[in-house]
Amino acid sequence: MPLALLALAVGAFAIGTTEFVIMGLLPAVSADFGVSIPTAGWLVTGYALGVLIGAPVLTILGTKISRKRMLTALMGIFVIGNLVTAFAPTFEVMVIGRLVASLAHGTFFGIGSVVAAGLVAPNKRAGAIATMFTGLTLANVVGVPLGTFVGQEIGWRTTFVLVAGLGVIAMIGVAALVPFAPREDTVRVRHEVAAFRNVQVVLAMLMTVLGFGGVFAAITYIAPMMTDVAGYSEGAVTWLLVLFGTGMVAGNLIGGKYADRALMPFLYASLGGLAIVLALFTLTAHDKVLSAISITLVGALGFATVPPLQKRVLDQASGAPTLASAVNIGAFNLGNALAAWLGGVVISAGLGYTAPNWVGALLVAGALALAVLSGALERRSERAHTPVLQTSHA
Repeated sequence: MPLALLALAVGAFAIGTTEFVIMGLLPAVSADFGVSIPTAGWLVTGYALGVLIGAPVLTILGTKISRKRMLTALMGIFVIGNLVTAFAPTFEVMVIGRLVASLAHGTFFGIGSVVAAGLVAPNKRAGAIATMFTGLTLANVVGVPLGTFVGQEIGWRTTFVLVAGLGVIAMIGVAALVPFAPREDTVRVRHEVAAFRNVQVVLAMLMTVLGFGGVFAAITYIAPMMTDVAGYSEGAVTWLLVLFGTGMVAGNLIGGKYADRALMPFLYASLGGLAIVLALFTLTAHDKVLSAISITLVGALGFATVPPLQKRVLDQASGAPTLASAVNIGAFNLGNALAAWLGGVVISAGLGYTAPNWVGALLVAGALALAVLSGALERRSERAHTPVLQTSHA
């Protein structure tokens, strides 16, 4: 494994920790600022929207400098945002801090995916992307549970100070290990934007929005769901997040492996399985053992879709991958924002803390339908471009 991939994984670990740790801290933040749980959910929605905005804007600005310098600068923005979050005097300022931190997210993963894919042979690109995203998944095994524990025992502000420290370490790692390459003079914004004319690129991004959004519908409100419905103690949320993270690690590695072999068939299977598990989670959330199993499966099936969806975008936008790659990361977070908001809506409507699971199942079912459509269009295009062999008769 190139050391540059390790550096990218460290950055992904820091970003993944700050993105997901808020799930286990929503009750503490809600109580500290005197806001409701659905209102506190805006810390998730706001972060996701920041990723959506920051991904295209910073990626376009980043075409003016080398990818290494851009990655280093992004980690600096990330550190500043987490410090603002940690020392926020009001809920509104905390939302702003989350927004600032999130601006780095999409562009880091977007540029990082292109860098990672360029470090290995073409037939190993999905695996390289998965290696970088392993940092994100490991954050859910180590960073998020530890951050949740620290937040519950010492205070949520301490958690975000520690996350900022992770960002500093990641920034040093990127600066030291990612190879320097001059910016490509051939990169043009108009050329990058042209990739979005490809219907397959658009379909892949819509699959990303709905597919991973389904995961966030359930996981955003996992703390109140497990304590109020399943009957777990507040402290148990930490190890439940470990299960979720373990599932994510496994799913990411499996997704990276099979995306290089049979991308679309694997995508059909993972999305279909995820929709079923989320639908059943509405029922299994009432049982401690079954809810723990469900959380693990949601993490595994949800993140199994990440390498194939990211590779799908890179393949379809091969001539101008940087912006499309970054915007697809934004698409993940658009789905997160949509799902977190919809989950808050159904909870506020009095449907209970398990209702977001149904929201997630419906979102993933929509992603599966789009995947089937994308595959059908691709097969039709391949048939149209296959020359017809004619035989002559003597």
